[in-house]
Amino acid sequence: MESQPEIVQQAVGYALHGWEIAKGWLLSPAAWSQFGLLVVAWLLAMLLTRRLRPALAQLLTPPEAQESPFASARRFVLMFLPLLMPLLAYALTAMGEGVTRSLFGSGEVIAFGKRVFLFLAARLFVREIVTDPFLKVLGRFVLMPMAFLYLFDLLGLAAAKLAAVSVNLGNISFSALAIIRGTVSGALLFWLGRWSNSQSEEFIRKQEELRPATRELAMKASQIIIFGAAFLLLMSIMGIDLTAIAVLGGAIGVGIGLGLQQIAANFVSGIILLLEGQTTVGDYVVLDNGEEGTIVKMTARAAILQTIDGRWIVVPNEDFITSRVVNYSDAGTVHRYDAEFSVSYDTDINLIPPLIEAAVARLDFVRQDPEPPECELRAFGESGIDFAVEYWVEGIEDLPHKYRHQVLFCIWNTLKDAGIEIPYPQRVVHHRGLPNAAPPAA
Repeated sequence: MESQPEIVQQAVGYALHGWEIAKGWLLSPAAWSQFGLLVVAWLLAMLLTRRLRPALAQLLTPPEAQESPFASARRFVLMFLPLLMPLLAYALTAMGEGVTRSLFGSGEVIAFGKRVFLFLAARLFVREIVTDPFLKVLGRFVLMPMAFLYLFDLLGLAAAKLAAVSVNLGNISFSALAIIRGTVSGALLFWLGRWSNSQSEEFIRKQEELRPATRELAMKASQIIIFGAAFLLLMSIMGIDLTAIAVLGGAIGVGIGLGLQQIAANFVSGIILLLEGQTTVGDYVVLDNGEEGTIVKMTARAAILQTIDGRWIVVPNEDFITSRVVNYSDAGTVHRYDAEFSVSYDTDINLIPPLIEAAVARLDFVRQDPEPPECELRAFGESGIDFAVEYWVEGIEDLPHKYRHQVLFCIWNTLKDAGIEIPYPQRVVHHRGLPNAAPPAA
């Protein structure tokens, strides 16, 4: 064996040591007693599980329509019900371990049995309880190997071996154990941060008594706090001095001063918009460049506008601060619009205002307050006399004129029923013969 590699020699040594322990267990009356206690604990755990599991399931299952925090907590605890049997076996074995050690002075077998029950609980946890794909990957490739090493009491030895392996990154040295621990901890912390952020956003959105801008600001603040805390905790776990973050902050400040002014300006503008509440999600706005739409999302850098034809426009937050923006929603829910039309010069124009005002007032979406419809003479055009009817509606008349086309239909039908002509462009052409033109041939 001396000619074999060191790792082979160590493996053979561990195998021989395990065989010696197994022989000692097989030939020891105390070990057989502990085996008997493990079997009894397992059978008793199975019996108790059959009796307790239906009762616990009935107790923990809330009504389907109930959505209170207490109901959510009951549903969360209910997910862990499959772990009842191995955990009961572990608890019963732990109770018997004290008796065994007091009688025989040893308890290696029963301690191994406890680790077996914990391994089974970890296996059930990964297979039946964890549903998130990311957590399943961590369970299979992190939790299960750790549980397997713990089963054979090799976890401490593996940790010591990994701690002895160092990885150098420039002037900074990390042990392999620190890198693995930091990677796993970082993945768990940021997954937990993402989950906490989604839960907090859902809770804040349900607070309808708050203004939309306040809800958006609260969601952004909670997101910064959650991920900031996760980052600081990860730095602490990896053993990185938090004073080094001051150097990182200085580097970020230099970056902002050199080339990130626009990003910083948009970020600050977004905070100002959320604080003021003048422009928020759900508002229908018209920008200074003519673009218009409904704000469907506000991020730290930009606002997302959805136009009436389904396009999304990304507008930097700074544009809402430095340019003129018409916010129809902020002005209120009642707005005035007009519809233009023309009549022939042969028409008695004194009949037009009362006729059109009465017809438009009968439309169900036209409001009588703050003012009823009003028809007014606008101009004497080239082809006809120009009129316009002004009316108030509840809501915003957007790009396809969802109210105006109905008003125009009403005007058309009203004028047709009254026998009033709607003119079309006309031109009068005077034809004069050429001077000294020869008479036509006979």
